[in-house]
Amino acid sequence: METVRYAGTPPMVTALATGDLEIANLAYSTLGIAIENAGMDDIRVIADEFQDGVPGFYSQEYFVLKDGPIKKIEDLKGKVVATNAAGSAVDVAMKAMLRKYGLEDKRDYTVIEAPFPTMRAMLAEKKVDLIPGILPFSTDPELRKIGTPLFIQRDAIGVTQMIIWAARKPFIDKNRAVMVDFFEDTLRIVHWYLDPANHKEAMEIAGRVTKQPPERFDWLFTKNDTYRDPNMVPDLAALQKNLDMTKDLGFIKKGVDLKSHTDLSLVQEAAKRLK
Repeated sequence: METVRYAGTPPMVTALATGDLEIANLAYSTLGIAIENAGMDDIRVIADEFQDGVPGFYSQEYFVLKDGPIKKIEDLKGKVVATNAAGSAVDVAMKAMLRKYGLEDKRDYTVIEAPFPTMRAMLAEKKVDLIPGILPFSTDPELRKIGTPLFIQRDAIGVTQMIIWAARKPFIDKNRAVMVDFFEDTLRIVHWYLDPANHKEAMEIAGRVTKQPPERFDWLFTKNDTYRDPNMVPDLAALQKNLDMTKDLGFIKKGVDLKSHTDLSLVQEAAKRLK
């Protein structure tokens, strides 16, 4: 296996289309774009990465300044909000929440794109009035000093199948036996990380990978983290609702019927081996 890092999910769509990537971690928003806009009708959802908004677990926060003028969502009219990328899962959820309060992109507020590591400074310097605070950035003590959550993603769209694993059908068909072996190994890894007995070591691994102090990851793989299904089975009902929402917001035109784009047989067969 060769791992390749991408800065976001949209570039993975291009890499899947060109054959430079066989398995991608796509957001619900980019899944619809891959199928409809990029014409990859053979793409299949094969596993869960993580879900937002599951009761009892972390849900992504959207921050404003504690001492700023924004006290309720309606106060964002005429203001500037930050997003990591137009059409991203973070962006879609934010726009869905603002629409609930009668606010529409371009008409009622301005959106600017920025990398997540720069957003705290942009909020502090009052260059923007709202920022998304995803993990681990939302745990930043400096952000917590100056900012407060205006709303969370669960308030906006309920349970979200935030990230899924996807692959194209010809690749799955050609490599089915190897893929089941791969998922057997991956499930063992997932079970290890989710076991509280391994929490301290998991924090140390995260610290080494990110070159950060391990204690900054005390939330990792706990209920202060987003939810991960132990058997890597995605919430397909939530995912279909998420896809429908991207259509309602205009990111895709026709909509996607998830039933024809799902193949959970690989991860399900792998799970049987571990029983």
